[in-house]
Amino acid sequence: MSLQTPRSSFISQIEIFRLPPRWLFVRVETTDGIVGWGEATLEGHTEAVEGAFDDLRERFVGWDADGIEDIWQHAYRARFYRGGPVLMSALSGLDIALWDIKGKKLGVPVWQLLGGKVRDRVKVYGWIGGDKPSDVYSGAMLRKEQGFTAVKMNGTDSIAWIDSPVILTETVNRVRSVRSLGLDVGVDFHGRLHKGMAKQLAKLLEPHQPLFLEEPLLPTQPEEIADLKHIVSTPIALGERLFTRSDFRPYLEKRAIDIAQPDVAHCGGISELRRIASLTEMYDVALAPHCPLGPVALAACMQVAIHAPNFVIQEMSWQMHYNQGADLFTYLSDASIFAVKEGHVEALQGPGLGIEINEPLVREAAAKYAEEKAWRNTVWRGPDGTLREW
Repeated sequence: MSLQTPRSSFISQIEIFRLPPRWLFVRVETTDGIVGWGEATLEGHTEAVEGAFDDLRERFVGWDADGIEDIWQHAYRARFYRGGPVLMSALSGLDIALWDIKGKKLGVPVWQLLGGKVRDRVKVYGWIGGDKPSDVYSGAMLRKEQGFTAVKMNGTDSIAWIDSPVILTETVNRVRSVRSLGLDVGVDFHGRLHKGMAKQLAKLLEPHQPLFLEEPLLPTQPEEIADLKHIVSTPIALGERLFTRSDFRPYLEKRAIDIAQPDVAHCGGISELRRIASLTEMYDVALAPHCPLGPVALAACMQVAIHAPNFVIQEMSWQMHYNQGADLFTYLSDASIFAVKEGHVEALQGPGLGIEINEPLVREAAAKYAEEKAWRNTVWRGPDGTLREW
């Protein structure tokens, strides 16, 4: 029996769709009619990523869609300046769509192309508590009823560089209340605390055994994060504001983290997420991809999660506080593929990303949303008028 080499597919069209609540979808079509979907959401900087796609269209329409690595390298390296959130988010959306195309072309899930699966289901967590944490107990109760066994909450509201230690008591009480339900809870410091406050809160939370502390300090401070990691036993997680393997390197070399949280829509797509997973495994660091985003990004994360040995848990944005005007399942033809049962989602089995996007709804929503201003995060100031970390 002779094997036929699949015919080359060339990129014929690259489209982007700005969608509520704050997402940027990417649609790539080939000359033989295969459509792949990606996500290039960069919260608060949508227009900048849209501008970057003008360049990607000019460069890659007409290229062989099978050449994912060649396209990735050219997108990353050939314009001299490289990296950063804008360029990497645009590249992420294109890369994810190309993997979706290749999987559909060959009739297999992306995780098969990465080398196969090491797990049958993916552990997930849901959000409780928004930018101003309150009433997390009722949110945790709802997540438990929905089938989650783990949740994540923001640790604090706006906080001064050095503030009264009394304000940290509320955070401890909230964590204690969620843990009383039998749920694991990750606490997101969100880079809001500077080290004088962060080390106090980390020590206060330690007896309550959080699942992890996320972004305990700003991602510009690997040495200080390493110092913090060495005084508490709670796992330290970060990575949503790191964009390449190179960005993770100082944290790994300084033994500063226990859990890597790269975002597939920011870090260079499935190609770079897989490489980061492999790199962090070498340092005995777990993988928990950041994903408070849309269904395309979630499906892309899951493809790597199904394949990566050091994966531990996946963020899921279902009914998240940011989701105003649309939710995780809005643009899917079949939401059941993300059903949560006993804290897990079953491994995606469909070709490519394993999801089907409702394209007519995407086009309709994008046309309406085009008249609105893109999402912006809140800007906080303290009582004295100075800017605080959001």
